[in-house]
Amino acid sequence: MDVIREKLRLLPDNPGVYIMLDKYSNVIYVGKARVLKNRVRQYFHSSPKPEKVMQMVANVADFNYIITSSEIDALALENNLIKKYKPKYNILLKDDKTYPYIKVDMREDFPNFYVTRRINKDGCRYFGPFMGGINYKDILETCQLVYNVRLCRTAIGAKPKRECLNYHINRCCAPCAHKISKEEYAEKVRKALDFLEGDYKHAYTALREKMLSAAEGENFELAIDYKNKMNMLSKLEGKRITSINKPIDADIISYATNGLYSAVNVLITRNGIMQGGASYALDEAHVSDGEALTSFITQYYSVHEPPAELITDGYCEKQLLEEFFGQKAGKSVTITLAKQGIKADLLKMAGENARDYLEKSIDKIRHKDDMTINACKRLQDLLCLSRYPRRMECYDISNVSGVDKVGSMVVFIDGEADKSSYRRFKIRTVEGADDFASLREVLLRRLSKLGTEEESSFPKPDLIVIDGGKGQLSAVKCIFDELGISDIDLISIAKQEEEIFTLSGEESVKIPRNDYSLRMVQRIRDESHRFAITYFRNIHSKRNLASVLDEIEGVGKQKRLALMKKFSNLQNILQASEEEIASTEGVGPKLASKIKEYLKENL
Repeated sequence: MDVIREKLRLLPDNPGVYIMLDKYSNVIYVGKARVLKNRVRQYFHSSPKPEKVMQMVANVADFNYIITSSEIDALALENNLIKKYKPKYNILLKDDKTYPYIKVDMREDFPNFYVTRRINKDGCRYFGPFMGGINYKDILETCQLVYNVRLCRTAIGAKPKRECLNYHINRCCAPCAHKISKEEYAEKVRKALDFLEGDYKHAYTALREKMLSAAEGENFELAIDYKNKMNMLSKLEGKRITSINKPIDADIISYATNGLYSAVNVLITRNGIMQGGASYALDEAHVSDGEALTSFITQYYSVHEPPAELITDGYCEKQLLEEFFGQKAGKSVTITLAKQGIKADLLKMAGENARDYLEKSIDKIRHKDDMTINACKRLQDLLCLSRYPRRMECYDISNVSGVDKVGSMVVFIDGEADKSSYRRFKIRTVEGADDFASLREVLLRRLSKLGTEEESSFPKPDLIVIDGGKGQLSAVKCIFDELGISDIDLISIAKQEEEIFTLSGEESVKIPRNDYSLRMVQRIRDESHRFAITYFRNIHSKRNLASVLDEIEGVGKQKRLALMKKFSNLQNILQASEEEIASTEGVGPKLASKIKEYLKENL
């Protein structure tokens, strides 16, 4: 505490970011401050504090800080450091997911419509997100059926290509085959964009005409498909908020807390239509609700496209967030603290959702703590580990008869899978099916990064888990000795009895099967095996597809690459129709028939 007292005395008056560390020098909390001196001292001097904050402070052994030129820069840096260190007392949106958008590149002469989950500042038009039971595939297919816009990414050049099946069934106007002028296609795109912006009347009428025509021709299956799409449009229209004077693009965000746990609900409205919503359970150590909500908003919109307006509670730091979006996200976003009217009603709805989610999630959060952080603490005690196993790594090898050998590294942070840190390895130096030699290569390649510039991307693990018994543990210990590594704990788990071996004793440690600490070790072991098997199957199937295509006369390098890019593996091309194969760039019906015949005869 003497070190902390001295540092508190020397804190500056500048804005910046502070980083709390535990006794193992793990980052356990990152925060931003308008005045570092005031904010950091608040943790150690002011009272009373929220229970979660007291838990965090009890684990603080040291802290660092970074001075920034403004509070906005501090907010951006805080967000980046949270992503980098994943501190256990910060808000971490681990259950977050990106939603699909429809993307249209209006810079092209003949824009195509396709799905993406990543929003870029590239001048393209994005429509969405699609959630709450709205299927983006139905929306795209309606664009194709009604407006004949293209969904493929075929390059359109000066030389016309052969039109594909979609042209013959009136689903595309074949700009690649020069069947339509640039001006005519632009008009179709304009109408399709109106549809995506919420004008469903024309599309509904067109689908109805197609349904009646299909029914009259006794094509009842197609008629039902048209009717389903009409029902989808009716469902969308039913979500339109009629009491709003003008269509708005806004996210409605409400925060609820019981003092220990918190929840946020996000409702999404686009062009006056309620797209759906999502709730998030938060487990953080923020001093104030405003700080917590501000941190959530910056993290959430680092992976989602911000709308023109955020309607939220009075907790968040309105001015700071508006400046942050303008300077760091390059977009003007209005923060509305709604007090009355329809926007206040929407905020009340989001608040009810947040409180309901919090009430139902408390037991789940506690159970999650037992399976993760508490399981890590118990594992440290049971196995007499030298440090809390915050970052655990586990490795596995996969191959068939020594062919396509691969290795996997999976990472758990505080007992939870951190999939962004997973790594895959192709075995380069080992001949034949020698799993230990392969494991040795993987570990040497991974551990050699310690102490180098690459350690920022490959942080030092606290614990390495090996699948196997005492023999495998001793063999890996030899690698540790060779590299001079003595500050990383090492254990192995034998699958048959699920017993754990450590370097501190000859006998195995048998943890009860229902103990969460054993289940956590089993999870990381099984996850490393799954990840290795998936990678092996992926490269093995690609290798087989390439070798099969090499055997077919008329399939040269360019056609082979095009087929591999489109179908990825042998299973996909076996299931594909002749028309799908023919639509591959450079292939055509004649070669597609030859490929299909070869596959049928030889596989």
